[in-house]
Amino acid sequence: MICPSLGDSRTEADFVAHIAQTLATDPDANWIFVLDQLNIHQSESLVIWVAQHCHLTDALGQKGKTGIWATMASCAAFLADPTHRVRFVYTPKHSSWLNQIELWFSILMRRLLKRASFVSIADLNQRILDFIAFFNRTAKPFKWTYTGRPLCA
Repeated sequence: MICPSLGDSRTEADFVAHIAQTLATDPDANWIFVLDQLNIHQSESLVIWVAQHCHLTDALGQKGKTGIWATMASCAAFLADPTHRVRFVYTPKHSSWLNQIELWFSILMRRLLKRASFVSIADLNQRILDFIAFFNRTAKPFKWTYTGRPLCA
């Protein structure tokens, strides 16, 4: 985990702030984020932020009518553009197992949160940050074991 964001909400603004905070760890790097198709991952504010951050001067259009903002699909296509220095790759719907962060959340749940008790939100946040630090010191690569055969006949 490079840059965890712990907040009380999960809004467009929270997500854009998280992306900005993550990019600040290596401002000159090219970034690819793998995401599910949650609406805030294809939002107007994210499109604006990426356009500004990547110095893209093309007109964005009018929300719900023209250009990049015409539809959610056109926003997603803009955000996934491989020519951008910051881009987003979206997993297909109903395939969270493809998103590696979902595996990490499962580990967090099993090792820290399941049947745990916390005295406050601050305590919960600190324990999560401590777990992230521990995990980063001891983590090993995930081993992909799926062979591609159908799960049912």
